[in-house]
Amino acid sequence: MLKIAWSPIYKYELPEGHRFPMIKYELLPEQLLYEGTVQEQNFFAPDPLDESTILLTHEADYWNKLKTQQLTRKEERAIGFPMSERLVQRGRHIAQGTVQCARFALEFGVAMNIAGGTHHSFTYKGEGFCVLNDIAIAANYLLQRGLARKILVIDLDVHQGNGTAQIFQNDPRVFTFSMHGAKNYPHRKERSDLDIGLPDQTEDQPYLRELRSVLPRLFDRLEPDFAFYLSGVDVLHSDKLGRLSLSLQGCRDRDRFVLKTCRSRCVPVAVSMGGGYSERIAQIVEGHANTYRCAQEIYF
Repeated sequence: MLKIAWSPIYKYELPEGHRFPMIKYELLPEQLLYEGTVQEQNFFAPDPLDESTILLTHEADYWNKLKTQQLTRKEERAIGFPMSERLVQRGRHIAQGTVQCARFALEFGVAMNIAGGTHHSFTYKGEGFCVLNDIAIAANYLLQRGLARKILVIDLDVHQGNGTAQIFQNDPRVFTFSMHGAKNYPHRKERSDLDIGLPDQTEDQPYLRELRSVLPRLFDRLEPDFAFYLSGVDVLHSDKLGRLSLSLQGCRDRDRFVLKTCRSRCVPVAVSMGGGYSERIAQIVEGHANTYRCAQEIYF
């Protein structure tokens, strides 16, 4: 069964006019249920992540600032959200969702989080709408419990996974692969184990050609026993912040290829949604919904 993390706390209310489309976290499950891709029993509501698991990844000083609401204005501006206790709680639920998805993926081959992909969060700070790094937290959870030995992070959000790269820069057990817009945020990029920066306006064919060339070779060389996939739809041509030019079909072909590759290698994969900032919310929801359709088609 496809297990999907979702909680009402994902629908965090932002001040009017804020450009981050929080409504997608409400509309996406509704769309998947309406069209029959999933049923109510596919969803589970994660609890808040415990502090000991947070501290496997994030520095105690940063976590204490978050939970006591003592970030400086500069630190708050870097994250991009007005700080509140509820926002921190939201981050804890999202990260726990990815942890539980990792465990479900070990059982079913794949599991998915309606939110997550918070790859701009470092060990010691947050950036770019990211408070806690859910994929890094879940990877460290698996490693600490001996549930995985070699993890591959496949980050195909349009923005480089700078926080994830920093967290695992000295950990050979986790290989970070980020394929992103070369000239997009963050302007100062960290060094992933493999970075592929794409030129502005890259379309379906060159994008997919690059991915199909690189990803199987990574699996062959690394022989990972677990994968995390960040499936951001900010690669779409309609995205306001993306600067790449994938079509909805190209984005779906991307997801199908990644999931088929994991499936064919018998490597469990936990999927986090990442970014999406198209003007029309329907484009964002359709792009994300395609990822779930592909998972059902390939695994179930």
